[in-house]
Amino acid sequence: MKTYYDKLRELREDRDLTQADIANVLKTTQQVYSRYEKGINQLPLHHLVTLCQFYKVSADYILGI
Repeated sequence: MKTYYDKLRELREDRDLTQADIANVLKTTQQVYSRYEKGINQLPLHHLVTLCQFYKVSADYILGI
């Protein structure tokens, strides 16, 4: 089973986007977003909502539920 941070990377790479691109969507830095993808920092709920809307997927999909 993939972790949510694996799914974040997969969603981004499938669309040929950089971490900096997604960081801009989230209004954060590339370094902070990188820590989400590595599982070092937990993804805040407001960023999860933003990513679901951006990628047009459910939170269940990202969270692996």
